[in-house]
Amino acid sequence: MKEIILLKEGEIAIKGLNKRSFEDAMVRNIRRRLKRLGNFAYDRSQSTVAIRPLDDDVDFDAVEDCVSKIFGIAAYCRAMVVEKDFETIAKQTMPYIEEAMENARTFKVNAKRADKHFPMKSPEICAEMGGRILEAFPHLEVDVNNPDVTVTVEIRQDHAYVHTGNRKGAGGIPVGTSGQAMLLLSGGIDSPVAAYMMAKRGIKLSAIHYVSPPYTSDRARQKVERLCEKLTPWCGDIAFYCVPFTEIQEKLRDNCPEELFTIIMRRLMMEIAQRIAEEKEISALITGESVGQVASQTMGAIVCTDAACRMPVFRPVIGMDKTEIIEIARKIDTFDISIEPYEDCCTVFTPKHPKTRPVLAEVEAAQNSFDFEPYIKWAVENTELKVIRCGDEF
Repeated sequence: MKEIILLKEGEIAIKGLNKRSFEDAMVRNIRRRLKRLGNFAYDRSQSTVAIRPLDDDVDFDAVEDCVSKIFGIAAYCRAMVVEKDFETIAKQTMPYIEEAMENARTFKVNAKRADKHFPMKSPEICAEMGGRILEAFPHLEVDVNNPDVTVTVEIRQDHAYVHTGNRKGAGGIPVGTSGQAMLLLSGGIDSPVAAYMMAKRGIKLSAIHYVSPPYTSDRARQKVERLCEKLTPWCGDIAFYCVPFTEIQEKLRDNCPEELFTIIMRRLMMEIAQRIAEEKEISALITGESVGQVASQTMGAIVCTDAACRMPVFRPVIGMDKTEIIEIARKIDTFDISIEPYEDCCTVFTPKHPKTRPVLAEVEAAQNSFDFEPYIKWAVENTELKVIRCGDEF
């Protein structure tokens, strides 16, 4: 028996004249992600990509897990490849679907006849195959509205495919089709979720993280690198920039009003991120800010932060509550790492009473009272770059 993986396009299918470029990007991403799992051939037809293994020992479970995290794929399934002859299809279908039918009570048959030269029409295929299934599995009943199992027979130009239903894919559009953005990645729950949500909209991600030794430990940095690793199955390879931030924070502590410390720190973070982004031709920044969650994320604070930005800042979780964010964090498997108790630089010198309604003019005056430029330049020049690839271990 020969099996393949069928991938169904979602949003890509309605891209009109640009559809082909989106398909090409998705297939490139699939090739890169599956490279470590074996050799495959890829066939495209009618908004479907068929992945054919060229090796006999392919781990189909690993392949399915991998493609389930690739954006652009609306649904996927493992399918049997059969000769386009109904008797052959029916004969080989029964043992193929046996495991799926063991615990089912109801089923229906769905037929798709792309090859209009096939002698049976779709309703005939459904009726005849349904009868054969009832003979083979007499405990089953037909339910066309809410079946436990849907057996799909697809008659394509080259072969027929049989499978027992699609699984939901990652959706969205392929990573790399919407440009590049720089994620400000802390060790918390929110920013990895923001990364996932923007990658789903086709953005290729880089990440920037700020460290303040000796106030923050190597374990805190390693924690963030592990978060990057968890994101790569969804986002692809991530260029990880690690910025030395200790001196800037110490100068902030010594020269700026304590209640404005967090706002000015975020403005300086944005400035450093922008300089690196501009150098790398990255067009936007991404943060995990959610309105009202902490003092630095009030409306006034966000206005003061944005005033320091020369490029767009995307905040995909801005209207979500913590429960919603945590739900996605668990889905992408970053939650348990995010709650590990290693402090990042945002918790260093945290003011006792941060200003929740800062005035921009006051913030700018406080920031301009000290010349941070030499320290910003030094931090940018001494930023470390590490590319974190899918499958890396720390």
